[in-house]
Amino acid sequence: MTALPTVLFVCVHNAGRSQMAAGYLRALGGDAVRVLSAGSAPADRINPVAVAAMAEEGIDITAEVPSILTTESVAESDVVITMGCGDACPIFPGKRYEDWVLDDPAGGDLELVRRVRDEIRERVTALIAELGAGRSLG
Repeated sequence: MTALPTVLFVCVHNAGRSQMAAGYLRALGGDAVRVLSAGSAPADRINPVAVAAMAEEGIDITAEVPSILTTESVAESDVVITMGCGDACPIFPGKRYEDWVLDDPAGGDLELVRRVRDEIRERVTALIAELGAGRSLG
């Protein structure tokens, strides 16, 4: 892993789960980690319910734009976290891959999105500890 680890979050639409995970890692990881997110079939905008759920946590993801998964983004990442995108993610030797099985918040109400958000926060917090990066989570 490089001195400044790069983490890529991937889901199908890059509009919910991967954007929430990236938002948490940016907020909690600070300058100790580089964060990327992408989708195998990106939506045209971020899920507004995911935006609302993250705003409750004080994290603003309104400026984020869903982007397409590229081979280059995987190649430059140290850790690749997939969330329901199947085998769309290219595999490179020497990378750490994890698949986070999470409900898809697309079309879900705020309660569902909150549950997914909270599970993502727990996983991101654990990832930060494993990477030895981040700010105080107190």
